[in-house]
Amino acid sequence: MKIVILGPAHPYRGGLASIMETMAREYISRGDEVRIYTFSLQYPSLLFPGKSQTVDTPPPADLHIERVMNTCNPINWIILGNRIRKEAPDMVLMKYWTPFMAPCFGTIARIARRNGVTKFVCQIDNVEPHEHHIIDRPFNRYYLGAVDGFVYMSEQVHSELKGYTEAPALFSPHPMFSNFGERIERDEACCSLGLDKDCNYLLFFGLIREYKGLDTLLKAWEKVRRENLKLIVAGEFYENKDKYESLLASLGDSVILHDRFIADQDVKYYFSAADALVLPYKSATQSGVTQIAYNFCTPMIVTEVGGLPEIVPNDVVGYLCQPTVEGVAEAIEKLYADDNLARFRENIVEERKRFSWSAMCDKITEVLNMAKAE
Repeated sequence: MKIVILGPAHPYRGGLASIMETMAREYISRGDEVRIYTFSLQYPSLLFPGKSQTVDTPPPADLHIERVMNTCNPINWIILGNRIRKEAPDMVLMKYWTPFMAPCFGTIARIARRNGVTKFVCQIDNVEPHEHHIIDRPFNRYYLGAVDGFVYMSEQVHSELKGYTEAPALFSPHPMFSNFGERIERDEACCSLGLDKDCNYLLFFGLIREYKGLDTLLKAWEKVRRENLKLIVAGEFYENKDKYESLLASLGDSVILHDRFIADQDVKYYFSAADALVLPYKSATQSGVTQIAYNFCTPMIVTEVGGLPEIVPNDVVGYLCQPTVEGVAEAIEKLYADDNLARFRENIVEERKRFSWSAMCDKITEVLNMAKAE
């Protein structure tokens, strides 16, 4: 096939770019011709809560990536839509995670599809965003109505999607991230992070936003902290840090704060040093962070919200708990009872086999064929 991937890619940072690049490589390995069209401008600086949207590393030599899409320039949308219409790829594969992208993505899709050849397939993270705005529903309608088929990663997203479109949609769980390398020896990981190897560590990892429940975890930590057990909080604040200051101050050195974006090459140190990952989310569809944990065979504690129970089976690779201070604290206490950690690590080796990029791309191709048959 001739495929265009439209969405985040190098030099843009983070999991979304990794996903699009990994899917490109999977299709290239199948003999398909793949081009990635990424952003010249993704978010205006005024709307971006982090410190930087991009990385300084060289572009991947094995991928064709062009920076041609400006989310704030309607003339650019028309030009790119007409370019894709003329190129007539068999499929344009898109990633959708926020209604902010809807005007740009929807306009490009509506123009390009006029060639009668190209089908637009979307691997969709979220329909309804975590932080709601009045524009969400009309923007969603504009974009989702221009797509020929979807692959979703949680039943919550599927349920929301059905409120906007009857286009074919299939489920495939979020694949396991493998671009961060392999697990390393714990002592080496601790040394690289400047940690005391005689302590035990739990890990909160990822961008810090209100719905991710770091405040819940810190309040639970007050109940469970003890000598030789520390919590690592690794991630950039995408909200006001001030609301956490008093909690962090009261917990002292039992919490190790690395409040910055964690570069890809450093991720392995955090997941190799930690006994387990804790995701105290207040709401969720799915989480790419769980798939990093699977890659490093790191057990998990996750709250029983959204699609997380579909990804983390309770008492198999970790614990599900209620999204409350008491629920998180109880799960942490259980984690260190008996041989739970060793048992969970062994189970992850088998459980993670169901999270493959090959399976995801098979579903995308199946949806494409369903759209062509309509």
